[in-house]
Amino acid sequence: MFTPELLSPAGSLKNMRYAFAYGADAVYAGQPRYSLRVRNNEFNLENLKIGIDEAHALGKKLYVVCNIQPHNSKLKTFIRDLKPIVEMGPDALIMSDPGLIMMVRENFPEMPIHLSVQANAVNWATVKFWAANGVERVIVSRELSLEEIEEIREHCPDTEIEVFVHGALCMAYSGRCLLSGYINKRDPNQGTCTNACRWEYKVEKATENDAGQIVEEFDPSQAQAIEVQDERPDNTIGLGKPTDDVVLLSEAHRPEEKMAAFEDEHGTYIMNSKDLRAIQHVERLTKMGVHSLKIEGRTKSFYYCARTAQVYRKAIDDAVAGKPFDPSLMSTLESLAHRATPKVSYVVTLMTRTRTTTTATQSLTRSSLWVNSPENAVAIWLKSK
Repeated sequence: MFTPELLSPAGSLKNMRYAFAYGADAVYAGQPRYSLRVRNNEFNLENLKIGIDEAHALGKKLYVVCNIQPHNSKLKTFIRDLKPIVEMGPDALIMSDPGLIMMVRENFPEMPIHLSVQANAVNWATVKFWAANGVERVIVSRELSLEEIEEIREHCPDTEIEVFVHGALCMAYSGRCLLSGYINKRDPNQGTCTNACRWEYKVEKATENDAGQIVEEFDPSQAQAIEVQDERPDNTIGLGKPTDDVVLLSEAHRPEEKMAAFEDEHGTYIMNSKDLRAIQHVERLTKMGVHSLKIEGRTKSFYYCARTAQVYRKAIDDAVAGKPFDPSLMSTLESLAHRATPKVSYVVTLMTRTRTTTTATQSLTRSSLWVNSPENAVAIWLKSK
């Protein structure tokens, strides 16, 4: 049986070394200024050179990530800054912006390019398009079902397909989110996401006054639990019935800053995404011929990199050897989870999430599909004045 590559994150040389020691075939590390993890990125030019050389000495690979959505100012320096990295001999560049891909193809035609998940490849026609434009591997969106991945594999047999199998999920289509930029002026698409979707929020009952302003309805200390809606879903994509309820959200460290949240037939517009865990699907992905199974986590610890590599290494090796799946691997990963992991991943869609809305006395948990465009994110996150 075909053996897929195990691709681990590397936010530092230490993390890279642990990932390799525990079974990773390759790692990915960010290019300074041009990747989506500018914080907690140890890989300056010197460390990239060390990392690439060490990887190759072990017979392993290192991919350099340069997947930002650049504004004009960064185009001026991109090729100049990339040239010394290309000369180091990375195994591929992971990219998302069509303009930057074009510039690399023109200036470094022999440099392999992998399409980043940020490019949102969700169908086989998109994969064919990028393959025709010189991309060797496509990292498909995390919003796909197993059946959709399989269909892409069938239509694009000559293109390498990479799939995320573990780690954090974004509340928008693979990172195309404006929450961090809207709330505290840190643009996720420039690599400075502050994960505002994962902050701790307090919910207070609110109302709209005659001037159209959203204000607190009463003293939060006297708040009663918001009435639970009918558990039977209407014929909508969400759970519960439409409601005119309005609440104010305040983040734990910014209690004086209020944001309005609304609820309609699609659900309540605040969410903390669960983590992805698809280890139970490694065998099926292997049988499909998926070329690379990827673990998210360039900002995670060396322990996380080591343990996830170790667990997924065993799952891959067992699948290739025809051994049954070992359920204990799921328990090991649960102990590493920063947030809960979905009970079912990749079966219907990767974008099935759980939102938790908290009142003064009660926690309500509902599952629904979530925002899938920056425009919706902006429309939803209306900050109170």
